[in-house]
Amino acid sequence: MKTHLPIRQRRATAAWLLAPMLCLGGAGLTHAAAAAQAAATPAPAAVTVQAKTFSPRLSAYGQVVPTAMVKVRVVNAGVVRELRVLPGSVVSVGEVLARLTGTRMQALLTQRESAVRSAQARLDTARQALAIARRQLAAQLSTRQAVDAAASELAAAQAARQTAQAQLDEARDLQVLKAPTAGAVVSVQAADGEELTPGQTLLTLQPAGKLWIRAEYFGVDAAAVHVGMSGRFEPAGGGTPLAVKVTTVGAALDADGGTQVGLSPARAAGAVPWASGQWGTVTLDGAPRAMLAVPTASLILDRGNWWVMVRTAHGDEPRRVVPGPTRGWQTWIASGLRPGEQVVAQDAFLEYHRGIAHSYQPPD
Repeated sequence: MKTHLPIRQRRATAAWLLAPMLCLGGAGLTHAAAAAQAAATPAPAAVTVQAKTFSPRLSAYGQVVPTAMVKVRVVNAGVVRELRVLPGSVVSVGEVLARLTGTRMQALLTQRESAVRSAQARLDTARQALAIARRQLAAQLSTRQAVDAAASELAAAQAARQTAQAQLDEARDLQVLKAPTAGAVVSVQAADGEELTPGQTLLTLQPAGKLWIRAEYFGVDAAAVHVGMSGRFEPAGGGTPLAVKVTTVGAALDADGGTQVGLSPARAAGAVPWASGQWGTVTLDGAPRAMLAVPTASLILDRGNWWVMVRTAHGDEPRRVVPGPTRGWQTWIASGLRPGEQVVAQDAFLEYHRGIAHSYQPPD
């Protein structure tokens, strides 16, 4: 006697046996559809890697600073009078800045004037003595040796008179303080009516036209900078870029590890359109060299490394590269590619990660 299962139980058993077949059939259909879609999708555009001339550019911030400052000091003690300048005043060479007076300066002038009078009296006496000696020699009342001695004394008296007069002129010049060079007054260290000691600074001048740019470069850029390099200075506030050249390169590193570089205008003729304290960007042009260039869109960053998709006979394959500088829409490659190879330039990121969905299973 056969045992018949209930109809409901037989249907459940059939459904349980058919479910895996349907799942397998659905997975197969999904893979087949994906394969068909991949076959129907056209390969992304690729470009041929070519060697191009690249001129590296080294950029740094720079500031316009004076090459040197001139300190106007007093030589003798005195009281400042008629101080005519203020910080920021523009002076010309030889312009009167102030005068020195006071008891000490007057005592110096009196001493020098007295020395001139004494030297003049000696000179007058020496001239009379020489005249007398010559008359006596003519009357045979003196000797040639006496005339020569009188002439020597006259020459010495003339030299003493000239020295005394030069010292008096110097003391008078010390009363008037003049600008040693044309420029702008940076600071004034004394006030009108103040008594100064010998060597004390009256004011500080910034010489006109004595400006240059001081920039600081770091790392590889600093090692590539050398005297004679040309470039451009672009003011931070806008304006026309100015052609510059490297004049000096620091022999030692600064405290922050940078190298000080001094730059001057490429053309010395004409007025330089910059002002002291002005900031800007200094861009230097390095020696040109041949490097491989690829579109920047072809680079892929993954796990801290850069990759490109290289087109081969077996399809697109990832290749690790070391990128160099970027300019515009192109990036130069330091290593990892050869001339003539083709790299994917369109949707490279999607091509690199194509098939990643197949590594994951949807949940049951």
